[in-house]
Amino acid sequence: MADAGVPLTLLDTHVWIWMVEGDATQVGPEAVASIEDAARGGAVCVSPISVWEVAMLESRGRLSLSRALDDWVRAALGAPGVRLLPLSPEIAIESARLPGEPHGDPADRILMASARILGARLATCDRAILEYSEGGRLSVLDARA
Repeated sequence: MADAGVPLTLLDTHVWIWMVEGDATQVGPEAVASIEDAARGGAVCVSPISVWEVAMLESRGRLSLSRALDDWVRAALGAPGVRLLPLSPEIAIESARLPGEPHGDPADRILMASARILGARLATCDRAILEYSEGGRLSVLDARA
């Protein structure tokens, strides 16, 4: 259960990987501090679509993890303050109906829809998602900062 004063923070796949792998140099210091605060409050979330993306990247040789994939996912999801979100029908529908002109990557659309449905901020470095959020359609944590 998240603390009431801590914003629910959904990690984009790349941010999740960098944080778990200890490569926080890819994430800005303010974002690292904010994510760590959210974790202390039990308010860091990961989407099942990110688990799928990590598995796909690893299976295609585009990602090398510090341990076997199954162990990595188990440990990453078992970290203090982290929880796996549901992938609900509402999120699936919202991903197809996002307002404005979000980019077409299905995984990113699921992440954006998840953040919108759950009232979370999406921690990302993805330029297209950050630009989309400028219209007020999505709460983000700019993980570059």
